Amino acid sequence: MNAILEFLHSDLFFMIWTTLAKSAGLLGVVLGMVSYTVYAERRVSSLMQDRLGPNRTGFPLSLLGFGIKDWSPILGGLGQPIADAVKLLLKEDFTPAYVKKFYYWIAPALGIAAAIISLAVIPFGSSIAGVPMVIANIGIGPLFIFAISSLGVYGIVLAGWSANSKYPFLGAIRSTSQLISYELALGLSVVPLFLIIGKLNLVEIVHYQVQNGWMLLPGITAGKLPTLSQIVCWIPILISFLVFTIAMFAETNRLPFDLPEAETELVGGYHTEYSSMKFALFFLGEYTAMITGSSLIITLFLGAWHFPGIPDGSMAGWPGVLWGLVNIGVFFTKVFAFLIFFIFIRWTLPRFRYDQLMKLGWIWLFEIALVNIFLTALIVAFVH
Repeated sequence: MNAILEFLHSDLFFMIWTTLAKSAGLLGVVLGMVSYTVYAERRVSSLMQDRLGPNRTGFPLSLLGFGIKDWSPILGGLGQPIADAVKLLLKEDFTPAYVKKFYYWIAPALGIAAAIISLAVIPFGSSIAGVPMVIANIGIGPLFIFAISSLGVYGIVLAGWSANSKYPFLGAIRSTSQLISYELALGLSVVPLFLIIGKLNLVEIVHYQVQNGWMLLPGITAGKLPTLSQIVCWIPILISFLVFTIAMFAETNRLPFDLPEAETELVGGYHTEYSSMKFALFFLGEYTAMITGSSLIITLFLGAWHFPGIPDGSMAGWPGVLWGLVNIGVFFTKVFAFLIFFIFIRWTLPRFRYDQLMKLGWIWLFEIALVNIFLTALIVAFVH
């Protein structure tokens, strides 16, 4: 009994239960954001195309006495994600007889697992009661994310190959070559950031931005004028941000880079033969990858949970807890704003031809990212 009590009061037990609590909380928030990002996408696209969008599936607000109609144009579609989830759960899970069943079943899980695991190293808040708001604070956070997220392509490849159908197979081949092409630009684009900061730990990168200003807004967001070195370094940082953002669109298979799905050419791409919850897992994986990509962008370039004038949660007592929760809210507000940007781009630009996609990745982004590294090295050597 004494051994059990001693374990319950140990640092190891504290670390275990806080890690589990952070993991459960982050997963719940991300899955909720996935559901309502789909709703936001349908709403934004309908506004851009002068349509109504989802406006029927709502909540019985009139029963609560608020004097609001249940099916109002604004509130009428808020229940649509719940209706979609129920529909996908109740649909028949049909498996074609000609597929390679083991790989066909495991592919959707691989697709979403990579996106969720990548979230483990992203600091989604400062701290609450002394507990840092990051699940795994490792020293090579960006490299971990690149390594894990690159495994997501295996889910797409297995889905296309195991379906024994030409359209999914073509989608899988497209996805493989696309992800390999843009991973180079994605990885090289953040090297200038690491040369300037000198660190690979995402928590330390955020603290650097708290003290010196966000990488895209140096000095200003820290409450001081930018120094000459910050102004000079801002040029390669801006180039890195643009290359990284474009490559992230390609990595998440979003328009104008959605060649692996391309409904007008490949029916549904690699998930043509999927239905019910297996299809839903691919859907969840795509939007979770968008959230992971947006989280990484704002962590590296836009200060993550930091906002000028808002303190972190390091102070003692309830004020620390309150400000820690505010920091988490700031982080997810930034993520949601970037998700709206993802949606806006999807419904603005047309899809690339495949030769244009390859040319952009290999001839433009790769070379720009490579030259930017040398430019940053010269600037850092000159400044220091």
